[in-house]
Amino acid sequence: MTPSPKPGILDITPYVGGRAAVPGVKDVIKLSSNETPLGPSAKTVEALAKASHDLHIYPEGSAQILREAIGEVHGLDPARIVVSGEGSDSILTMLANAYLRPGDEVLFSEHDFIVYKIATLANSAKPIEIPDPNLRFDVDAALERVTDKTRILFIANPNNPTGSYISHEEMRRLHASLPEHALLVIDAAYSEYVRKNDYEAGIEMVSNYPNVVMTRTFSKIYGLAGMRIGWTYAPAAVCDVLNRIRGPFNVTMMQQHTGAAAVRDRAHVERSVAHNEQWKNYLTEEIRKLGLTVNESVANFVLIQFPKSGKTARQADAFLSAKGLILRAVANYGLPDALRLTVGTAEANQRVVEALREFMGHA
Repeated sequence: MTPSPKPGILDITPYVGGRAAVPGVKDVIKLSSNETPLGPSAKTVEALAKASHDLHIYPEGSAQILREAIGEVHGLDPARIVVSGEGSDSILTMLANAYLRPGDEVLFSEHDFIVYKIATLANSAKPIEIPDPNLRFDVDAALERVTDKTRILFIANPNNPTGSYISHEEMRRLHASLPEHALLVIDAAYSEYVRKNDYEAGIEMVSNYPNVVMTRTFSKIYGLAGMRIGWTYAPAAVCDVLNRIRGPFNVTMMQQHTGAAAVRDRAHVERSVAHNEQWKNYLTEEIRKLGLTVNESVANFVLIQFPKSGKTARQADAFLSAKGLILRAVANYGLPDALRLTVGTAEANQRVVEALREFMGHA
């Protein structure tokens, strides 16, 4: 006899991040993980250097420095913010750990962040995938699958890997039909990039409803993927639960000070948004000229769809990799005929377009 895990865990396919290297290719450009090409701001780097002097001291346990900075910038009560030093992934996992019981049902889109399914199965709950043939969250299809057993509904808004979003009104309609005992968890990791008048990251709903939670990250627009900082704005009761189960000292002083500097540097955020808008539009327009489908995206990446035969996504991935251009294959998201392309530097974006022209025979 050997120790056995609880039901569901052995059904999990381990998460695999975007590739960072190609065997035999020395100089590569990584466009597989939605990292910002501008990197962190100078103020953030300076804050990191200063914080490194106190490595021998335990951090303040509630991440007060960072919570107050987030609250200041977004106009939120710091007492309703919980921070994690392991990314927003860990907050999603903590929510599942805290609120799921064996047999509960968890809803999320069929083309959605894989951590939702992992966290569900790890708690012996049942994942319910919502079909989205148009690669956009379908509110009606979601509501058709809500039952008395529904405990959590995860929604990435904007969605990864499709780049699509739903409006504030659609989100309110979704919430209105959920049972009161179910949590609506809005994963707004890419919200800073969105420039749509009908979009709202989730702050308004969390402020008004006891069963809505919003999660955010410092890994994207702030350029701190390597620091692994995530946060949530949630009802007071949910924050109380999360603070009971999170690890002690779970956010280092370096994370707190760099995160605080990053969130306060609004000029760097605006530069990042401007760069993203310019080059996302360039990539979308130029790749569409090649006869490929590029979904409308409000995030810092685009989804490129290839034919099922002929010039396939797998062939394109191999061709681009040989040239040192690493995109993200998304077959594990249920999209075997697509590649996700992160908006990169001007040089990287132009090289990808040039390589795709060659691949498609348009050179």
